[in-house]
Amino acid sequence: MPPKSKESRDASGVLATNRKAFRDFHVLEKLEAGIELLGTEVKSIRDGHIRIDEAYAHIENNQAEILQMTIQPYTHGNVHNHTPTRPRRLLLHKKEILRLQSKIGEKGLTLVPLKAYLKGGKVKIELALCKGKDTVDKRETLKKKAVDMDIRRAMRR
Repeated sequence: MPPKSKESRDASGVLATNRKAFRDFHVLEKLEAGIELLGTEVKSIRDGHIRIDEAYAHIENNQAEILQMTIQPYTHGNVHNHTPTRPRRLLLHKKEILRLQSKIGEKGLTLVPLKAYLKGGKVKIELALCKGKDTVDKRETLKKKAVDMDIRRAMRR
């Protein structure tokens, strides 16, 4: 009998989220991208062995790649198993890549993955064009969350 967590994960389709992204960055724009994977990587991702916390994307030679995304080796893989942190190509249209490349050229903008999910049996990545937050912005965000929590507590009482 498979574990319940796997069943619920497959039902929602979300495989991994990057909650740090909303804390550390201002999200300006979101887009969906496919990702070029090996067979053992897909199997490992479906088992939930993916981390996108430290990942980021960049564009080089009109190719979009995601770096520092960790996919643990497949447990039942053989000698042809994959490398955990290899660069993986993102599948985007050429116009999207050129538009993103021009926006990344602006100071302080970067491409950050927000979540990895299944869509029609394929693994997709939700990328966001982000601008880094200052420490002052982070403090304001934390204060706003604290105030919202206090209001919700007061409403319950």
